[in-house]
Amino acid sequence: MIWLTWRQLRGSAAMTAALLVVLAIALALTGPDLASDYSTGIAACTQDDTCRRFYDRFFDEYDMPFMAVSLIVLLLPAVVGLFWGAPLITRELETGTHLLVWNQSITRGRWLAVKLGFTGLVAMAAACLCGLAVTWWSGPLDKSAPGDLALMAPLVFGARGIAPMGYAAFAFVLGVTVGMLVRRTLPAMALTLVVFAAIQLAMPLLVRPHLITPVTSTFELSETNVDGIGINRDQGGRAEIRLRATVPGHAGAWLLSSDLVDPSGRPLAGPAPGTGIVQVSTTSGPCAPSSSAGMGACPAEINRLGYRQKATYQPLERFWPFQWIETGIYALLTLGLTWLSFWWIRRRLS
Repeated sequence: MIWLTWRQLRGSAAMTAALLVVLAIALALTGPDLASDYSTGIAACTQDDTCRRFYDRFFDEYDMPFMAVSLIVLLLPAVVGLFWGAPLITRELETGTHLLVWNQSITRGRWLAVKLGFTGLVAMAAACLCGLAVTWWSGPLDKSAPGDLALMAPLVFGARGIAPMGYAAFAFVLGVTVGMLVRRTLPAMALTLVVFAAIQLAMPLLVRPHLITPVTSTFELSETNVDGIGINRDQGGRAEIRLRATVPGHAGAWLLSSDLVDPSGRPLAGPAPGTGIVQVSTTSGPCAPSSSAGMGACPAEINRLGYRQKATYQPLERFWPFQWIETGIYALLTLGLTWLSFWWIRRRLS
C-alpha cells in the first residue's frame, strides 16, 4: 500500500518539492544579506533617532519579495487540498478501480489509513518546512513592517510559524472528505476551495481575536499614534485627530480597535474611521496654525485636556501561543473529518 500510494503521489510530490527547493535556495541566498542590511540600518538609526524612517525605507525596498513569499505559504495548503486531497478518492471512483482495490485482502479502512497517513504527513512536512523557512527569512521585515502587515496581522500570521502545517493537514483531509461526498473530481475541488477559503477567512475575523482575551488600554497622543492633526471646517473649525494603526510601546501588536476618547472615556466620532473631533481651540493657543510653538505642541495640549487613544489589541508576545492554539484547532477539525471519512467509506460508499 505504501508503494502504491507513493506511485500515485510521486508526480505531484516531485513538482511540489522542486518548487520548494527553488524557494529554499532563494531564501538561503538572500536571507543573510537581508539580516545584515537590517542590523546595519538599526545600528545607524539608533544614533540619530531616525529608526521610523529606516523601517519605512527598508520595508518598501523589500515589500514585493515579502508579499510573494507570504503568498506562497498561504497558497500551499489550498494547493494540497485541491490537488492532493480532492482527487484521492474521486480518482478511484471515476475510473472504477475502487471495485477492484476494495475487494482485495486489504480492507477499505487500511487502504484509507495508508492513503491519509502517508500523503498527509508529506503535505504537513512540506507546509511546516516552508512556513518555518519563510519565518526565518522574513524576520527583519516582520520587525519593520507597518501595522497592517505586522507579524500578528491576519494576512501575515497564517504564513508564519507552524500554522501552515495545521492548514495543510486540514485542507488535505477536507479535500478527501468532500471527494467522498461529491464523488466527482472537479466539483470536489471547487467545493474544497470554497469551504477552505471560508474557514480561512472566518478564523482571523471571528475566532482568532478571542483565543486569548485581548488587552484594552489607553495611551497619550504622540508621534507614535497620531498620523496628523487638521482643522475640520465642517465642525466649526475644531481639531481633527487622525490616529495611526499602532499601539504605543507595543510594536508588532495586532490592533483590533482604536478610538479617540474624551476625558470621560466616551469614543469621539470623526468623519472617517480612525479619526476624532476634539474640543480644543484652533484660533488661539498651541493648536492654532499661527502658534509660535508650531503644531507640534498641539498633542501635548490635547493630552492635558484628557483626550486619549483607547486601543484593544493582541500583543506580539502572544504570537507563539496563538500559533499553537490555532494549530490545535485545525488538528481537531482534521481528526473530526478523518473520523467522518472512515465512517463514510465503510458504511456509505460503494
